[in-house]
Amino acid sequence: MRSYQLRRLTNKPILQTRDVKPTIDGFKVLGAFNPAACLFNGEVILLLRVAEAPTAEKGFIIIPLIEEKDGVPTLTLKRFTEPSEPYDPRVITLNGKVYLTSLSHLRLARSRDGVHFAIDDEPFLFPARMDESFGIEDARITFLEGKYWITYTAVSEHGPGVGLAVTTDFKTVERVGMILPPPNKDVALFPQKINEKYMLLHRPMVSDIGKPSVWLAESEDGIHWGNHRFLFGGRGQSSVDPATDPFAWEGGKIGAGPEPILTNEGWLVCYHGADATHAYSLAVALLDKNDPSNVLDRSDTPLLTPELSWEREGFFPNVVFSNGWIQWPDGSDKAGQIWVYYGAADSGVGLAELVTEQPSNKEPYQV
Repeated sequence: MRSYQLRRLTNKPILQTRDVKPTIDGFKVLGAFNPAACLFNGEVILLLRVAEAPTAEKGFIIIPLIEEKDGVPTLTLKRFTEPSEPYDPRVITLNGKVYLTSLSHLRLARSRDGVHFAIDDEPFLFPARMDESFGIEDARITFLEGKYWITYTAVSEHGPGVGLAVTTDFKTVERVGMILPPPNKDVALFPQKINEKYMLLHRPMVSDIGKPSVWLAESEDGIHWGNHRFLFGGRGQSSVDPATDPFAWEGGKIGAGPEPILTNEGWLVCYHGADATHAYSLAVALLDKNDPSNVLDRSDTPLLTPELSWEREGFFPNVVFSNGWIQWPDGSDKAGQIWVYYGAADSGVGLAELVTEQPSNKEPYQV
């Protein structure tokens, strides 16, 4: 595999939490991050994950979620006394039940230059099913057979599963439903059939045995998936000392990012790794173009780590996480360039370019 690097195109976030308006009166946006990305009608489309929660009341936690009322999934608020002990800002156990402290949806943003975005005021996809009752998170977009397939993490009290929706115009969207049951996430569809089969990458979640890892699956119709195979996992251990464990950066968690890109060498896959402190980094792997179950190569060191203040500080600190990239088409002034959109500290969006040579002295974009 060629030697890849991720070069930041700007030292500032291109989108921040404050750029996004709340959907619901009385709510505030806690984070806008981890966008899916694609090209559509000459524009860059992002599907941001937007996490919202009711405005805080002193001494109380208000949990937003979807509950069935008269058979209809309905937005509901649950009010609890705030625990006296410190708690995770994202997940909390109250009265013996686990809740998310915010409700996420997908929000559309558009740009002609890929840097400056106009963000819709209304959700593109909002939780509307009971298997989405805790929110919709971290989408991926794949253009396949004339339509845009959107996979996303659908979270409910039963855990995170994988939902699928499709659109042709980014105005109307059709929910197909859950294609992989809990616990699973990080699904990236390949942009073409391979050996007459639809294929995807996914990440089953493990409990007492095993570690998080990337798996491969195939399908005849793009909805029902089988022939699940382990592809690759984190090579590190639960060590926090890189001096004794050079793969500590992916020893805690691992998962696929955006849809694979076909190159002359094979399928290029962006993935994230997390260490024992929950710091997230980005890397790449290369799969055989005719048999993607064959891993040809992987990064030995991360290509991007949280280094800038806005990548290290935020709603969930020390995170760079990508589930969206684009390859600029022939005929554009950026032809062939691969731009990687990444979530930073669950609080904003950064932009980097995947390059195969030493970074140039080109001035970064000013945003």
